[in-house]
Amino acid sequence: MEYLDFELPIKELEEQLEKCQVIGEESDVDVTETCKQIEKKLSETRKSIYKNLTAWQRVQLSRHPNRPYTLDYIRAICGDTFLELHGDRNVKDDKAMIGGLGKIGDQSYMFIGQQKGFNTKTRQFRNFGMANPEGYRKALRLMKSAEKFGIPVVSLIDTPGAYPGIEAEERGQGEAIARNILEMTRLKVPIIVVIIGEGASGGALGIGVGDKVLMLENTWYSVISPESCSSILWRSWEYKEIAADALKLTATDMKRLKIIDEIVKEPEGGAHSNRTKTFDIVKNKISKHYEELKKLSPKELVKMRMEKYADMGVFSG
Repeated sequence: MEYLDFELPIKELEEQLEKCQVIGEESDVDVTETCKQIEKKLSETRKSIYKNLTAWQRVQLSRHPNRPYTLDYIRAICGDTFLELHGDRNVKDDKAMIGGLGKIGDQSYMFIGQQKGFNTKTRQFRNFGMANPEGYRKALRLMKSAEKFGIPVVSLIDTPGAYPGIEAEERGQGEAIARNILEMTRLKVPIIVVIIGEGASGGALGIGVGDKVLMLENTWYSVISPESCSSILWRSWEYKEIAADALKLTATDMKRLKIIDEIVKEPEGGAHSNRTKTFDIVKNKISKHYEELKKLSPKELVKMRMEKYADMGVFSG
């Protein structure tokens, strides 16, 4: 288990508890009361730390190396029913963007999302979750196929941004993202978006337009990462914590600003601390929102979706 800087007090208490239990097992000394006291302090420390997380600490949690990625969610939610589909029918198959058909119960869904790697080799293979234009075109192809057969779309967002390389720009990165945003606003099937990790810039927006947009508690959603914001404004990454606060990028901020529809509570310690529970929570949220959306006609869906995004940013004094 890996720990972040602010989680070190938890690590120390867990190590103390483990030593206490070992002493109890290997000797005749009764350490039951001592173990109980450490457990109580550990529980209080956990609650105190995770209840008062700063914006930057939530950014750190969203990037935790043990945090589940898109394919982890899909495999846990759909089991053996998931069928991955490949290619944009134009350039190639972008490994940073995955998609395919899967079932929750008896209901089929088209799942799309960015996929990161879990070690050096897979991170390079997945391009660190940064999709090229062909990735967004693949996602659009799958969404249009879902529309054709009346299948709802589930979009799982976890990206540090769209790939910024010269070759991506040459193949029309900006146009591909803009096209997706346009087409998603008028897609005639329900779209449920879940931000499961990082939601950065146009890379997230390219698959982020939905009837219902949900954010896991320890994720972030912003036009720019705190580090990049800090480097632009202060010419240094040292002010990333100040930038994170100023950007208002947490789930609480997004809900207050009416950018998202719901904050999805994570298990104490983050999604990685209890993966099974996290998968069940997300699965139930998807099913719940689909049950509401399926009652609407395609015309009503599109109308409400367009009105929802048109109202964003409107301010009356």
